[in-house]
Amino acid sequence: MKTKYDVVILGAGHNGLVAASYLGSAGLSVLLLEKNDYIGGATTSQKVFPDYDALLSRYSYLVSLFPEKIIRDLGLKLELRRRATGSFTPYVKEGRERGLLLSNVDEEQSRESMFELTGSKTEYQQMKGFYHLSRVFAEHTWDSLLEPLVAKEDFRQRFDGDALAREAWRSLAEEPLGQAIERYLQDDLVRGLVFTDAKIGVSTHPHDDTLLQNRCFLYHLIGNKTGEWKVPVGGMGAVARELEYGARKRGAEILTDVRLQNLDLTPANRTLEFERDGKRHAVDADFLLVNFGRNVLSKLLGITHKPDATDEGSVFKINMLLRRLPKLKATGPSAAEAFCGTFHCDEGYEQMKLSYAQASQGRLPDNLPCEVYCHTLTDDSILSPELRAQGFQTMTLFGLDTPWPLFAGNNAAMRDSAQKRFVEGFNAWLAEPLEDCLAVARDGSLCIEGKTPVDVEDALGLYHGNIFQNALTFPFADERDQVGTWGVETEYEKVFFCGSTASRGGAVSGIPGHNAAMKVLECLGSAGCQPAVAGSLPATFA
Repeated sequence: MKTKYDVVILGAGHNGLVAASYLGSAGLSVLLLEKNDYIGGATTSQKVFPDYDALLSRYSYLVSLFPEKIIRDLGLKLELRRRATGSFTPYVKEGRERGLLLSNVDEEQSRESMFELTGSKTEYQQMKGFYHLSRVFAEHTWDSLLEPLVAKEDFRQRFDGDALAREAWRSLAEEPLGQAIERYLQDDLVRGLVFTDAKIGVSTHPHDDTLLQNRCFLYHLIGNKTGEWKVPVGGMGAVARELEYGARKRGAEILTDVRLQNLDLTPANRTLEFERDGKRHAVDADFLLVNFGRNVLSKLLGITHKPDATDEGSVFKINMLLRRLPKLKATGPSAAEAFCGTFHCDEGYEQMKLSYAQASQGRLPDNLPCEVYCHTLTDDSILSPELRAQGFQTMTLFGLDTPWPLFAGNNAAMRDSAQKRFVEGFNAWLAEPLEDCLAVARDGSLCIEGKTPVDVEDALGLYHGNIFQNALTFPFADERDQVGTWGVETEYEKVFFCGSTASRGGAVSGIPGHNAAMKVLECLGSAGCQPAVAGSLPATFA
């Protein structure tokens, strides 16, 4: 290990690895420092249930926002597989258990299923028209995510070309998303199905004046101009491994089990002192990239973190290993068809308004909305051959309206209460208890693991469990001083965010990693590289 590097990156998550690959390709010396004993951060795969040879990703599991340009630039060998089913939503009509199935491969099946729910032939067309707005928005937006930020008014002018583009801008960037949903759609279940993409991971409602719901919705619908979420073959860990291989191949040095001891960010220095294997080391960096949130950086520097109310997370994650798929009450599609896509549970539009209101009042909602995924139906390679032969499956439940404050006072007890309520809500749509289908560990415990926002923050440092690190941003500059920047700048000279906390960060995208690398290369090609915000800089933390 050298004593000076062109670039030091704190955190070897996927964004840090993307930045390292770009900078290594440019011939710069790069050192990545990772506090954990593994690489990949939230994208790593692990044996969550040690008695079984199944590699689960605890926190991330699908890919939509990872740009094809980055994949091509870095020569990444990734296979992203399409799910045959888009979504399945169970419901009761006229005393019968049924289900709305939206297929990714058979539009006629989707249309018929929607007619069976609504009795209308127009609701499906209206839903397509609504989703077409996000497609139009993506066409005008996607490529810009890998470019410097543009002023909001200049960005808006890109949508002046025709009436549909103007409608897309108005519906998704100017007015609360609930207005467009209620304008286009009439059925409560369909409205709820659409709105879930605006709520996942954050605490918001259809008419939120902050437009947090709009930002969250856009990031779920604009990926690679299609918005389709795909399953990475080999699990999310395969993405991390490929990125690690690319970074090392380009000369990056990666150290794990690092304990950062001291950080000097005075204008003249970027010096780090850290401990590894009982030895203390010090390195200087021309540039420092930070692959964690502003909350963690503030703590390291001994300064006050001032989050926005919209930065708070609202998520409950349950990881499961099943001996077999549970049987459904709903007639029609098989369990494999229903669970292949996103299984929506208790996510009616009005019902989610109520659950949000109850959670905002500091209580666990009576009915907890959630989504369930079974990605081994699309790619079972994360299971051993023995488990595959026996019919084992992984299952993930992603719960909504479970904000951080609900768990902050008594995390363990509230975790048990919330997990029980989520399972009860899920069981209401099953013909047999989920518990009967779960794998059993050697000690007799069921293979089910719940994670609250507090658990997510403790494990990953994500502020109050926000899976996006902080509130998602619109893809343009909100402030005058952001125009022309890469959205990664900090108030410290030659110190940039390269993770999800950067503008246009969030999800498994690699976008902040790319943009931080471009910022470094831009600085090297210019006369200077000034901090984004002037101010007093704390010299060190100890």
